[in-house]
Amino acid sequence: MNPALIVENVCLSFGGVQALDGVSIEFPKEQIIGIIGPNGAGKTTLLNVVCGIAPPTSGQVYLDGITLTDKKPNNIAALGIRRTFQTSQLFPSMSVLENMMTGLHMMSGAGLFGSIFRTRKMRTEEEEMRQKALEALDYVGFADFADRPGNALSFGQQRIIEIARTLIFEPKVVLLDEPAVGLSVTRVAELESLLKKIRDERGVTLIMIEHVIRLVMGVSDRIIVLSSGRKIAEGTPEEVRNNPEVIEAYLGHQKHA
Repeated sequence: MNPALIVENVCLSFGGVQALDGVSIEFPKEQIIGIIGPNGAGKTTLLNVVCGIAPPTSGQVYLDGITLTDKKPNNIAALGIRRTFQTSQLFPSMSVLENMMTGLHMMSGAGLFGSIFRTRKMRTEEEEMRQKALEALDYVGFADFADRPGNALSFGQQRIIEIARTLIFEPKVVLLDEPAVGLSVTRVAELESLLKKIRDERGVTLIMIEHVIRLVMGVSDRIIVLSSGRKIAEGTPEEVRNNPEVIEAYLGHQKHA
């Protein structure tokens, strides 16, 4: 296995609460890895550690051999890790295209002077950014949504737009925090197809927290199971599905929910 991302013995505590307790995981390149576990298991905290929002108390995170734990979130993003969140990050009064272009100015080489005085270089780069945003929308099947305001989209549609926005930056790894929230059964099936398409065509490693078990089992190459801040299982969907500790800690609770 050739890992894109390595989490090595990561611990994180908040005021005496051990949110992560010695978690070690290798995330293979060009695979979809599902992370499951009951509420409070440490799933979102793990993503926060990876993208630099919550520096670990101890342990290391590496991307292609580069240490991430001493870097700020914007530097980690620049190295190739992008993130979606549980709640929508779209600006409601801006169009979908404008939302897609948010943050692209940070990639501009025109500089502050170019941004203020609208130099030819800045205008050229802005048009290139616009095309990148349109291409990403088209890739996820949302090209017709470009001129719609953010608040005209359903919550499920906004989740797809946020996935599209990560693709503009040509990431190595995308962290997805409950991407199926608000999606109908049909839309969940479409999301499964989209995630496989991103993995297969773009070679992106997708790390996904999700409570929709049918999506996790259907799309994941490997599944990590967390409980009380610890990794209790790892394997293929079939291996995880039949793991007695997993059934007790998580899947069993789902059956009785």
